[in-house]
Amino acid sequence: MKRSGPLFTLLAGLLLALFMLSLNATTGTGRSAYGGGSGGASPTPSAGTPTSAPASSDKPSAKPSTSKPAEPPPDADYAGRTDDDSAAVSVSVKDGKAVAYFCDGRNKESWLKGNVEDDGSMRLTGKHGSKLEGTLAGKKLTGTVDVDKQAYRFSLTKAVKPSGLYRATQTVRGAKLDGGWIVLPDGKQVGILKRDGKPGPAPRIDPETGVVVVDGEKVTARPVVP
Repeated sequence: MKRSGPLFTLLAGLLLALFMLSLNATTGTGRSAYGGGSGGASPTPSAGTPTSAPASSDKPSAKPSTSKPAEPPPDADYAGRTDDDSAAVSVSVKDGKAVAYFCDGRNKESWLKGNVEDDGSMRLTGKHGSKLEGTLAGKKLTGTVDVDKQAYRFSLTKAVKPSGLYRATQTVRGAKLDGGWIVLPDGKQVGILKRDGKPGPAPRIDPETGVVVVDGEKVTARPVVP
């Protein structure tokens, strides 16, 4: 009987060791399932966790435009010959409006008028379908004029008085006169004088005074403005 004491002590130690091993295994599994290990689910942030503020939707206000408004072309007169040298053209511009005269110095002429855009472009119209389309750029006016279904290109230079466009309407000795003159920058003149509607070459005028003698009487031609 005395020999069984150590045997019971050894058996009790083995049972205690098995119990501790079982307890350790159970505790380790619980940490794996609910702990912060690599295999566990990511923790859900609490309601009090601050989040980044949304970007402001307010857009910066547009800067005011600093560009200057377009200015109308300056008042001026232009004169010159067509590119084929068969006729002359003169255009007078004032306050955004224009009047033009096409003349071959013999029997073909046309008066045209219209507006001038801020960019210098113009489209003038006259009787019998006549039209003039041109563009101002610096001291030049270039374009095309259509008269009697024929197109003439031109390049006009800025005219300095007494160069420019003149017209006279008057009755002399019972005849109704209507004359148009273009005084070119080189001093030459191109014009037509109608007597009761019949065209013919116009007599020379004095550009300084506008005086022209018709049938022995003085007639005054004046600068044309829109």
